[in-house]
Amino acid sequence: MSDKTISTSKRRGQAIAGVLSGVLVFAVLVAVFVMVRNEDDEPVSTAAPATAASADPAGGDALTREPEVPTGTGALSDLAIKELVPGTGAEVKTGQTVSVNYKLIGYTSGTVIDSSWSNGKSTPISFPIGVGQLIQGWDKGIPGQKVGSRIQLDVPAALAYGPERGDLRFVIDILSAE
Repeated sequence: MSDKTISTSKRRGQAIAGVLSGVLVFAVLVAVFVMVRNEDDEPVSTAAPATAASADPAGGDALTREPEVPTGTGALSDLAIKELVPGTGAEVKTGQTVSVNYKLIGYTSGTVIDSSWSNGKSTPISFPIGVGQLIQGWDKGIPGQKVGSRIQLDVPAALAYGPERGDLRFVIDILSAE
């Protein structure tokens, strides 16, 4: 073999090694990107846990974010109340005027029917509770809850707007009661 053949062969080997090194670096960068991106994509809870030390009866930071409302399954026969964020304020009493944010979906469809949230901003509403001005599900489900809580009310059609609207799921932030 001549020196020229050895030199060409050596350069070809170096070129192949360079290409393989480049491919390896690219593969490592892609793997790191995918791992970092997957960590960022994990769902974040919409409700920060309330603590006993919290002095904010309005639920603190948790009630400043629009809730995500999951769908239910099956049919409802009874009113179901689930506390999502515990409140630290006074207990709501029948006859008080409450101020709330809410989001309403069809229980099994998940379709948003109504909401006091628009583009992530809230427009609270106020009304007297437990005096027959609202659906029975609200009049029965809100008294006894604490100011600052976020609750989920699963309301059967019979305690809401009837069979034409079906069973409903509300997520309600109780902001104040006077």
